[in-house]
Amino acid sequence: MGLIQIDSVNVVVRSQELPLFTRLGVHPRTLINDATNAGELFEYWVHEACYAPIELRPYLRWFMAADHRWKMVSELQSRRPQFLDEVLARISADGPIVAGDLKQRVGPKGTWWDWDDGKVALEYLFHRGELAAVRRPKDFARVYDLTERVIPPEILSLPTPSEAEGRKELLVRATRHHGVGTFDDLTDYHRQRNPPCRPLIQELVEEGRLIETSVEGWSKPAYLHPDVTRPRRIEARALLSPFDPVVWNRDRAERLFGFRYRIEIYVPAPKRQYGYYVLPFLLGDELVARVDLKADRSTGRLLVQSAYGEPGIDEAEVAEELASELQLLAHWLGLDAGVVVKRRGDLAVSLSAATRQNRL
Repeated sequence: MGLIQIDSVNVVVRSQELPLFTRLGVHPRTLINDATNAGELFEYWVHEACYAPIELRPYLRWFMAADHRWKMVSELQSRRPQFLDEVLARISADGPIVAGDLKQRVGPKGTWWDWDDGKVALEYLFHRGELAAVRRPKDFARVYDLTERVIPPEILSLPTPSEAEGRKELLVRATRHHGVGTFDDLTDYHRQRNPPCRPLIQELVEEGRLIETSVEGWSKPAYLHPDVTRPRRIEARALLSPFDPVVWNRDRAERLFGFRYRIEIYVPAPKRQYGYYVLPFLLGDELVARVDLKADRSTGRLLVQSAYGEPGIDEAEVAEELASELQLLAHWLGLDAGVVVKRRGDLAVSLSAATRQNRL
């Protein structure tokens, strides 16, 4: 999938862990941290905050070097012209820090997204590639350090591709990760701007690095990677995180699966249609249901707050397969009291019965 989106939501498990469970099933939950410590992954703003394969980093240097016109940084440099250098010097001398170590707030604390001078400086230097970051396990805070102390030297020593080369590599990778996608799908994957990519997509086709094609029912051209495989059938069973690449582009999910999906975390409770933290359920090559899940760690239970099936499904089959997947998830999370299904949603009764049978 190329990218693992990072998010602090921890209703079931930290969001970046779910896509790995989707693809690997039960596995060591230290896997991401182990890969980061081994220099195989790094964190950066790609799509959103993401873990990405370390070999991708040189292709993002053009973005790191670009002038993104941060208003907060301009104001900071106007007030404290030496502050960025002071932050770098402190980290160089004293080692890695978190934003709270600088304690540079100016004036009273404002809204929750308010950044103080220290946070602005650290995020800007991180964005520029002058600092790199890992996550502190206990609270998941970013720990900032000099790039050369985090990123392997063999990556830092690689030549810097041009902006065009970097953008083209991102488009090719996005196509490989998607399997098939429109131009908008491909630019969205790494959150590239469309205008500078328009001439590049045709260049990639002419170079044979992408294949232009069409998808029945899609109004726009689509693109394939030359190495794409087309299986005769897909045997899949998986719960998808809201931040999984399969569904993070809601328009694409609707085009592919006829599945309208919106995350309702920020929707007031009375206005939610399906629930707070809803995961789509993939069976075969279709999204067949959705469940609102919560890990009740105090009681060791995985709570299914609601369960809804899609029109036309085989309800008994979906309930049985979903019950098995939920039991596997509860086992992986160490929720030994098992799965509890509440009676909300048109699939809840069947899922509850299947869960009891599965437990027996």
